[in-house]
Amino acid sequence: MHIRIIAVGKIKEKYLTQGINEYVKRLSPHAKVEIIEVSDEKTSDHLSETELKLIKDKEGEKISRYLKDGTYLIALDIQGKNLSSEEMAEMISNLGVRGKSDITFLIGGSVGLADSLISKADFRLSFGRMTFPHQLMRLILVEQLYRSFKIIERHPYHK
Repeated sequence: MHIRIIAVGKIKEKYLTQGINEYVKRLSPHAKVEIIEVSDEKTSDHLSETELKLIKDKEGEKISRYLKDGTYLIALDIQGKNLSSEEMAEMISNLGVRGKSDITFLIGGSVGLADSLISKADFRLSFGRMTFPHQLMRLILVEQLYRSFKIIERHPYHK
């Protein structure tokens, strides 16, 4: 399986980078994981809706350059569907059974993902209604992917 994570912004915190790298390493027997970072746009407080949309669209264009035909596209979106860890494992397993071995996850920047990317997604995944820093979401996502593969293997890690 090939899992691509396309995320807006660079990770600056060493502890996040170390955690992400650890889970990517743990995932290596199960999937080839590729993380692509695109630069974020400058933002300020009190942006108008028009300015927010413009920033999302610019970041969306950068993300779109890396989208591959035939990938199963999953957008991380607060308005998406909440899954338990077991349900996420089942989704990944089912994708593999259906021959969808190329999966791309999209993580937007501090203002979210462009509407064009959300509408293009095959699935919209939410990690709950809480707001998380987009850098932290990468760590949470790779940990949940690792947990999913352990659930699929019926390994006790997920308990």
